[in-house]
Amino acid sequence: MAIGTQPVNTRRRTYAILIALVLGVMSGLFIHTLSSAVIHFAEQAATLMTGIFLRLIKMVIAPLVFATLVSGIGKLGDDSQVFRIGGKILLWFISMSFISLLIGLLAGNIFQPGAGFEPPAVEDLASLKHPFLPVDFLLHIVPTSVLDAMSRNDILQIVVFSVLFGLALPAAGKAGKTMLGWTEELGHIMLRMTDMVMLLAPMAVFGSVMGSIAHSGGGMLIQYSRFLVEFYSTILVLWVVLTTLAFLVLGPRIKDLIRELIQPLILGYATASSESVYPLLLEKLENFGVPTRISGFVLPLGYSFNLDGSILFQSFGALFIAQVYDIHLSAMQQFTMVLVMMLSSKGIAGVPRASIVTLVAVLPQFGLPEAGITLILGIDHFLDMARTATNVLGNGYAAAISAKWEGVLSDGPTEDRL
Repeated sequence: MAIGTQPVNTRRRTYAILIALVLGVMSGLFIHTLSSAVIHFAEQAATLMTGIFLRLIKMVIAPLVFATLVSGIGKLGDDSQVFRIGGKILLWFISMSFISLLIGLLAGNIFQPGAGFEPPAVEDLASLKHPFLPVDFLLHIVPTSVLDAMSRNDILQIVVFSVLFGLALPAAGKAGKTMLGWTEELGHIMLRMTDMVMLLAPMAVFGSVMGSIAHSGGGMLIQYSRFLVEFYSTILVLWVVLTTLAFLVLGPRIKDLIRELIQPLILGYATASSESVYPLLLEKLENFGVPTRISGFVLPLGYSFNLDGSILFQSFGALFIAQVYDIHLSAMQQFTMVLVMMLSSKGIAGVPRASIVTLVAVLPQFGLPEAGITLILGIDHFLDMARTATNVLGNGYAAAISAKWEGVLSDGPTEDRL
C-alpha cells in the first residue's frame, strides 16, 4: 500500500463503519417492532454477515503471525550494541505489556463490561467450556507439528514456533538472511490481505448491531455507552501509570517530553493510525533530545513489541466476551491468558484493527467464542482511537527512557541523525 494512501483509506473505512453502525441501529430498532418470524430471519442474516467476516479474519491469522513475528525478531540482528540497547528496551516493553494486561484484567473484573449484553449465537457454547489443567496447558504450547498448529489456528503454538524460528535465523548465515527477506515479503502480502478482509468490516458491523438490537431492543445502546466510558477510564489509568514510571527514570524533564508528545498524541487519536504519527514522533523526540539513532531503533521495535493500549484491550475485551456468554474464568485461567496475550500480541503492528485480529486468535484457547467480537466491531473505531494514542505515548516514553539509559539524552534538539 502506498504510504500516502493509508490515511485516506482509513478515513473511508471509518466513515463506512460509522454509517453501517447507524444503519444497523436504525434497522435493528425497526425490526424489533415486527413479528418474531421477521426478527428470526434478521438474526440469521446477521449471523451470515458476521460469520463470513470472522472466517476471513481467521484465515489470515496463522501466516500473518508467523511472518511478522519471525521478521520482527530476525531484524534484531547479532550486533553487540543492538543486543545491549534492544535487550534493555525489550525488558521495558515486556514489563509495560504485563502492566497493561493486568490493568485491563483488573478493570474487566471491576467494571463487568459484558453484563447486560445479548450474546450473538454460537453453534455449541457448551463445547467451548473446558476445564483448565496447568500440566496439559504447558504440554500443549509445544507443537508436535507446526502445520497442524497452523491448520487449527492454534496461536500459542504458532508463536512458540515463530519465536524459535526467528531466533535461529542469525545462526543460519546467508540462508537466514534469505529467509528473513522472504518472511518480510510474506508479511507485506498478509497485511495487504488483512486490509482487503477489513473492507467487509462494515458488513459485519451492520449485521452484528442490527441482529443484536433486533433481538434485544434499544437497551443495547445504553450498554454500548457504558462500555465506552469504562474502557476510556481504564485507558486513563494506564496513562497515569506509564507517566509515573517514566517520571521515575526521566525525572522533572517528563514535563518537557509530555509537551513535545501532545501533537503526536492528538494526531494518533484523530487518525487511529500509529504509522501516520511516526515521522512527527521522530521529530518531537529529537526536539526533546533523543538522538535519531536511538529513536530510529526503538520506535520500529516498539511498533511491534510495545502496543500498550492495544494489549490492554486484549484482556479487557476477553473478559467482556466471557461475561457476555456467562463463562467463568478462574484466577489461574485469567493469569495464564495474560501470559498468552503477552506473546500473541507481539509482532503484528500495522495490521488494520490488529487488536481485533489477535483477540480473535486467542479466544478459542480459553473456550471463548469468537462470535463475541462482533459486539465490539461497531464501536471499535472509538476504541482504536484511544488505543493508538496510548501506543504513541508508550513508545515516546520508551525512546526517551532508552536514550537516558544509554547516557545520550541531551537537554535540547540533537544533531545526531544517524
